[in-house]
Amino acid sequence: MNKSLKRVRATLEAAGITPDIRETAMARTAQDAATALGCAVDQIAKSIVLRGKDSGKALLFVTAGAQQVDLARASALAGEALGKAEAALIRAQTGFAIGGVAPVGHITPPRAWFDRSLLKFPLVWAAAGTPHHVFSLDPQKMAKLSDAQVSDFVAIS
Repeated sequence: MNKSLKRVRATLEAAGITPDIRETAMARTAQDAATALGCAVDQIAKSIVLRGKDSGKALLFVTAGAQQVDLARASALAGEALGKAEAALIRAQTGFAIGGVAPVGHITPPRAWFDRSLLKFPLVWAAAGTPHHVFSLDPQKMAKLSDAQVSDFVAIS
C-alpha cells in the first residue's frame, strides 16, 4: 500500500473512523472523481494548496468540486497574499503529490479552511493520498479532522 494512502488511513482510524477508501481508475480532477463515484461534482472535496507570499508556507483550502477559490477572499482569511504553491512545497509540507492531496494525514498540518457549501451534503469524497484513491466522510467530521475553519472563500458567480 502506498505510504501516503497508509497515512490517510491511519489518520482516519486514529480518529475512530472506519474509512471507506475506494480505488478509482483516475481521480486527478473533481470531475474524474465524481464520474467514477457516480456523485455530484460538488460532493468532491478538493484540496487546493496555496502558498503564503509572506510566510512561504502551504495553506489548505478544501472546496466543493465545481467551485474555484477566490484569491482575494482566501488571502483575507489567511492574512497574507496567496499564490500558486509549487509541487515541491506541497510534497515537502503535506507529503502528498498534486492530484492526491488529502484534507487529512499531512506530514506538517497546514492552516486550513473548509468550504461552507460542502456542509449541505450528508457525505463528501476527498483524495486519500493518491490520484487513484478517495475516501468518504461526513463533511462536518472532515472539517474537524482537517482542523479547518468553515469559511466562505469561493468565487461568487
